[in-house]
Amino acid sequence: MLPSPPVARWRSSQRVYRSVIGVAALTLVSAVIWVGAPAASALGHRGLPSIVRDPANLVNPMAGTGTGPVSPGTVGEFPGADVPFGMMQFSPDTTPNAAASGGLYSYADSQISGFSLTHLSGTGCAAYGDIPILPTVGSVGSNPSAAVDTFTHAHEQAAPGRYQVVLGPAPITTALSVTTRTGMARFTFPSTHQANLLFKVAGSSNPVAASHFVIAGHDAISGQVTSGQFCGTGTNYTLYFSAQFSRPFSSHGSWKGAKISPGSSSCQGSTCGAFLTFDTTADRTVMMKVGISFVSVRNAAQNLREESPAWSLGGFEAAATTQWNHLLDRVAIGGGTSTEQRTFYTALYHSLLHPNVVSDDNGQYTGDDGKVHRSGTHAQYANFSEWDIYRSEIPLLSMVAPHQVNDMMQSLVNDAQQNGWLPKWAIADGDASQMNGDSADPILADALAFGDRDFNVAAALKAMVKGATKNETGHGLEIERQYLSQYLTQHYVNAGSLDLTSINYSIGGSVTLEYAIDDFAIAQMAKAEGDPSLYRTMMQRAHSWEYEFNPSTGYLQARNADGSFPSGAAFSFSDLDPGGQVGFEEGNAIQYTWSVPQDLATLGTLMGGDAQAVQKLDSFFSHLNVSRYYPYNWAGNEPSLWTPWEYDYFGAPSKTQATVRHIVNTLYSDTPVDEPGNDDLGAISSWYVWAAIGLYPVTPGTANLALGSPLFPYVNLTLPDGHHLVIKAPAAAASKPYVASLVTKGIASVPSAPTCAKSSVATKASHGSWSAPWLPSSVIRSGGTLTFGLSSKPTSWGSSPADSPPSYPTGTLPAVGFSFPSGATSVTVGQPASVELGIRSAIAQPAAVSWSVASAPGLTVSPLLGTLTVVGSCVDGTSATALHVTATSGGAHVLQVVLHTASGQSLPPVDLDVTAAP
Repeated sequence: MLPSPPVARWRSSQRVYRSVIGVAALTLVSAVIWVGAPAASALGHRGLPSIVRDPANLVNPMAGTGTGPVSPGTVGEFPGADVPFGMMQFSPDTTPNAAASGGLYSYADSQISGFSLTHLSGTGCAAYGDIPILPTVGSVGSNPSAAVDTFTHAHEQAAPGRYQVVLGPAPITTALSVTTRTGMARFTFPSTHQANLLFKVAGSSNPVAASHFVIAGHDAISGQVTSGQFCGTGTNYTLYFSAQFSRPFSSHGSWKGAKISPGSSSCQGSTCGAFLTFDTTADRTVMMKVGISFVSVRNAAQNLREESPAWSLGGFEAAATTQWNHLLDRVAIGGGTSTEQRTFYTALYHSLLHPNVVSDDNGQYTGDDGKVHRSGTHAQYANFSEWDIYRSEIPLLSMVAPHQVNDMMQSLVNDAQQNGWLPKWAIADGDASQMNGDSADPILADALAFGDRDFNVAAALKAMVKGATKNETGHGLEIERQYLSQYLTQHYVNAGSLDLTSINYSIGGSVTLEYAIDDFAIAQMAKAEGDPSLYRTMMQRAHSWEYEFNPSTGYLQARNADGSFPSGAAFSFSDLDPGGQVGFEEGNAIQYTWSVPQDLATLGTLMGGDAQAVQKLDSFFSHLNVSRYYPYNWAGNEPSLWTPWEYDYFGAPSKTQATVRHIVNTLYSDTPVDEPGNDDLGAISSWYVWAAIGLYPVTPGTANLALGSPLFPYVNLTLPDGHHLVIKAPAAAASKPYVASLVTKGIASVPSAPTCAKSSVATKASHGSWSAPWLPSSVIRSGGTLTFGLSSKPTSWGSSPADSPPSYPTGTLPAVGFSFPSGATSVTVGQPASVELGIRSAIAQPAAVSWSVASAPGLTVSPLLGTLTVVGSCVDGTSATALHVTATSGGAHVLQVVLHTASGQSLPPVDLDVTAAP
């Protein structure tokens, strides 16, 4: 049992095809599990299963609409109709539990308040839910904005691009489908003179600043709503709509707050709504099609004309299915159980919902500067939950949807050019500026590394450098790098520094690590663009994380404002606040220690070697999915996504294979609670996709792939340039995670990593036996074939230190200092005390470090300077000496020791809080 943490508040992180083919009927059971899905594909050539056909038929949009046991327990998906990256998501909003769900739908609910046109999937804060439309029968009542109707899952059907439900007790059947910017609904009422459609124009999920509509004639309505305030920020947007009906309505009216106005054709204010009444005694069906735009009503109507000229709901559904299969087919699988196949394609589906198109069919969109722009050859995208999606989702999308990703990257560049800065959480036509870090940097670098270059790379790099070098003050909510001056001068941000643009959690430790990752991403972009000077500068900054490594505890920790580490162990329940541990946004020191994907080799060296790193990982994974308040793995939150794969870097790939598979087997499923936490616009779903195919992009800004093991016997990845990466594993099964052998064909040779035992560099054959637990970035360009031999028992495959995946040590600080006791100590005035001062080597070469006492007010220290020498991490990476400290006065004092190499390079200081008692 885990002890109860002292705090319990939380917030999770939170960004046209036409066809006339027929549409198969949907068949669901009450739990919305597809009936008739294949248990396994038929065997193909050479004993391998045939690939899945029609993967859209395996997707279960109801998965992820429930709430699990770990805080935050809501997965936050929505089940409604959508197409990949579409502007419109036509989906039901439920009550009363959906307030805890970013998708505005809760599987525990039995009432629907409307079918709104915009949604975000898996966010920890409510968003969008614009223009809810609710069919009712009878009087509209005295408070139509609060109207709801009942439903059951037994009469609910969902598939990619379509949704249907029966509302009771009338009953009223609602069927929905969409194109990119438009939606169509078929409402089947009972025979009545009073079949209503309530347009809750001011019914968005967040505060509404303005709303307006106009009823035109007897078969159309248009209007707009201004809402926003995502996660409490001041960012607003205006959504415009234009709706047409297949038949005239018999009467209409409006409401404004509590005032009902029968016969009224318009309303303007912040509480507007409209009701349209149809006579269904002769014809029970009412069809509606609606277009949306973030620019104007006129554009919404034009989108409707362009994408929805006919009244065929079946045509909408068939076209949406085709569009989904086009992308889902790019990750083709064969074999596995029916549940595994459904879970896989549902996760891939959820990975392809966001970011979203925000430009209209004519190319117009509202930019971050509030002006209307034209997108030209690139569609404009928004809804980037950047901190969430840079680790797993953007690399996946870069492979699966390269055309769209190029447009997404150009959209970020456009945002920077219009508003002066890269966004942190681009939503609609603004920036919600959520979470710590400058995560547009690794997003742009990821796309480039995975081969997507059809955007203005030079402009992107210029914007990235601006955000990394310009002072953060003077531009309002757009603070691309909070506390940049601290980071540049100290190389770290003070632990207690509060998030200035999101929930006011303390972020000093986590934001330091994020900025180091961001700087590494800039370095990779600079290298690709042929700027070696910028590359070297940013690589040095990419090792700022070393300032947070504390050899006394073996973990990364946030430094206090005086430079000291917290006293005692790296994690303490006494250090918790609502955001997690002090200094770490949505996490703690143990969870964030592994956020050094750019140089895990040096992290392991500073820990004392691979064995010590593996031991720490073993402890970390003794619990798989805790919250931010415990020092173990939190699989449902982003900083833990790459950690299972890091065993590969420390000579223990069998533990990566086992841990990844254990998470896959136990924390993901084909159920309403299908994932371990908020999906955050596909971040957690995309991790599963990588895990199931046995690959993972650990290092942002590169396309190297760490290896686990495939869950399916056959995988065929279509790469951006049309090549294929084929993965074969005839013995694959949930119970066989271990790699016994790997044979490759067509994979380019890679260098072996230099080790203490072997400094020369060898290469692995491009054909034949493959001993490294990683694949080089060249595989994304050239493709190839991997054939795995799998086992139910651990093996030694890939465990040679020379076979470890690459780290990037350029700019590494050669040593890190420490004190023991760490962080703080107590003494008695006038009585000498001993403090150990030491250094831990980060490199294999010998190093001499000079040290001197820089400041010690109220203390006498002896000696005041000296030199510590280590012979290198390969032999003995630690050297220490004793300092004799005597307090001359009572109270709090700070002992600061500065360190530098023989060449004058500054190293992280050693700061010790000394409390002197009389």
